[in-house]
Amino acid sequence: MADLLDFNHREKPPSFADTVNGRIDAALVAENATRPQRDYLGSSRLGDICARRLQYEYLRVPRDPDGAFSGQSLRIFALGHVLEDLAIDWLRKAGFDLRTRNRQGEQFGFSVAGGRVQGHADGVILAGPDGFAGPALWECKSANAKNWREIAKHGVARAKPVYAAQIALYQAYLGLTEVPAVFTAVNKDTCEIWHERVPFDAALAQGTSDKAVNILRACDAGETLPRHTVDPEHFECRFCAWKVRCWE
Repeated sequence: MADLLDFNHREKPPSFADTVNGRIDAALVAENATRPQRDYLGSSRLGDICARRLQYEYLRVPRDPDGAFSGQSLRIFALGHVLEDLAIDWLRKAGFDLRTRNRQGEQFGFSVAGGRVQGHADGVILAGPDGFAGPALWECKSANAKNWREIAKHGVARAKPVYAAQIALYQAYLGLTEVPAVFTAVNKDTCEIWHERVPFDAALAQGTSDKAVNILRACDAGETLPRHTVDPEHFECRFCAWKVRCWE
């Protein structure tokens, strides 16, 4: 009886899918590690609720061990770029004169404070069907079904203040304040599309610009900015890449 084989406790080997995906993710993480880090405050992030987190980003403070971008996160970022390219094609086919590059072949963008604050817009709509007149800033984001429904229900300013701040800064620094921006959101789960006109919010643009100046001043002075909350279990903190460094 002692010679009988026992197959009941054999460890399950990784599946073919797990093996392939592991190789894909390892390659993506390694590739991402070779990309140069930003040495400026990006306008796409300045609407973040926590100034200290933005300070960590600008100073390139190492993330917590579990805060690094995973292969899955990098795949999600890549999918967003693909959906943006599709949205550009769809809008052009619908009759919108959407430009993503200026006459010099460069992405529309701005650089201020000696290059320490920068932004790169998705595009500019010069004209469109049904009497649409530009030029109007165009920004595109992709979102899962839950976040997309929030945007479609409440509008970008209420649902995603980070995006609204980004739009306001682009409008201000690119001189596109007269015509409301066009914000496009693509539902990654259903491929539904939301389009919204976003009037220029001068107060939001000024406040976001002032926020960038305050962050730069604090960095130059070696000061650590306050957290946005006193609760380490706040939603924003629980998923922050610098939670351990910030609180412990």
